[in-house]
Amino acid sequence: MRYTAPMNIALFSDCYSPTKNGVVTVVMQLRTILRKMGHHVVVVTVDTSKLENGVKDNDPCVLRTPSVPLGLGTDHFIGFPHKAKILEFLKTHHVELIHSHTEFVIAHAAKVLAKTLRIPAIVTTHTMWEDFYPYYIPMGKLIPVRIVRKLTKRIYRKFYAMINVSEKAHRYFKQPFMLPNVPSAIIPNAVDTAAFEAKKDTKADLEETRRTWGIGKDDTLLLFVGRIGEEKRVFELLDICANVLRRAGSRVKVLFVGNGPALTEMKHTVRRLELTEKIIFTGFLSWDHLHTYYAMSDIFVTASLSEMHSMTILEAMISALPIVVRDDVSFHDTISDGQNGFLTASDAEMEERILELIQDSGKRRKFGKKSLEMSRKFSLETHGKKTEAFYQAVLESYPGKLDEKKLVERINAV
Repeated sequence: MRYTAPMNIALFSDCYSPTKNGVVTVVMQLRTILRKMGHHVVVVTVDTSKLENGVKDNDPCVLRTPSVPLGLGTDHFIGFPHKAKILEFLKTHHVELIHSHTEFVIAHAAKVLAKTLRIPAIVTTHTMWEDFYPYYIPMGKLIPVRIVRKLTKRIYRKFYAMINVSEKAHRYFKQPFMLPNVPSAIIPNAVDTAAFEAKKDTKADLEETRRTWGIGKDDTLLLFVGRIGEEKRVFELLDICANVLRRAGSRVKVLFVGNGPALTEMKHTVRRLELTEKIIFTGFLSWDHLHTYYAMSDIFVTASLSEMHSMTILEAMISALPIVVRDDVSFHDTISDGQNGFLTASDAEMEERILELIQDSGKRRKFGKKSLEMSRKFSLETHGKKTEAFYQAVLESYPGKLDEKKLVERINAV
């Protein structure tokens, strides 16, 4: 029997507003679109009100648990959930399904409480821990990858079903040493096009912001947005950009937007290279202001190979930017090589492709137009409908076995 009634959903996450990162954006956007579609959505997350710049949340549909920062150069927190309190919260809101967006203690609570309530708990995978852990776990580079795989498998194995945000994530978890038998489907991340496009800047606004950072109105501006951390290959990108600047002449600048554990060393390297006027670091910027930085840029660049499904790529697309990346499966549904950007096989090729776009403004405009066109398939509305279809399939099957083939067909039909 097809499940069509409005649903009561609980989203569990160890990061939420006012923290700003990709997972927070995904969770907040998902809550917004599901509520718009008529569903009742509550959130169980961490309490950051006692931290500097913390905000007290008075939303009755958001339950915050005591927490401490995870550290490790991340924006995540370790929550200490009071299970009895969360259980009462879930009962009060008649929650039918728990959707976890974390792997940590709050995820464990999600699984335990779902079992107590006899409702399904599903999970979205956001982090490729195999790529992440060597840089952020103390002595991480000495830990064998098989240990990380074993822990990852243990964390995810008791979820009823799994949402993968990309083909890359799907392939990883379907490998024999991971969780090939856990039902899963691919639902890519989305961008709130209406919210992003509503934030329009005049030409004068963009020129003024450029002047603030010492960027001339005729300069070609390369943009990177994201965590300034080693797992994003930011030092490799810095080398690429430094080589581009040496070859491209004086009318090119590079802007790194974001914060992270590698920022101080990056700045030191730029000073040593005597490129402080050409390679600029903004530090953390509120999402509400990011649209300006995309709009005033000419080419989006990243050398990262550790993405699951990059939110910043989606934002660059909706901003009509050409994009140059290192080739990775996570980009294959967002970058069409030679149409809206370039998928490059090496850092040296990435350098050449960036130079090609710097020298050809017509190609930049053509690629940017294609980026905008391609971004439409990642709308928040489509994401909401696919997630709704996933939930419905889960609720129809639980507690029996979920038929993955039928699940995928249903998601793809949206």
